[in-house]
Amino acid sequence: MKNPRAKIIPATPRVGDVVEVKTLITHVMETGSRRDGSGRLVPRHIIAKFSAEFDGRVFFSADFNPGISANPYLSFKMRITGPGMLNLTWIEDGGQKAVLKVPVKVA
Repeated sequence: MKNPRAKIIPATPRVGDVVEVKTLITHVMETGSRRDGSGRLVPRHIIAKFSAEFDGRVFFSADFNPGISANPYLSFKMRITGPGMLNLTWIEDGGQKAVLKVPVKVA
């Protein structure tokens, strides 16, 4: 996993606004059912879980299965309650984590 990215639209919301959060991470998402050039199964290697937390409270989470595409993109909405920190976490099925911290500023 590398290059986790996120964008909040609009970038500087007001308290009470509903914003769109767009996320993207680079990952091969190997399903475990593909064979390599010698006929052996390529081991499964996917992002299994995603969560979004704002100021210590998880408000969005997702469980992924092998059918998800490489470089998974997610988009979801959240209501802005004030300035704070948005923590985005991707967890592979092997336990490795990628965390992106996005400061949320209000107008």
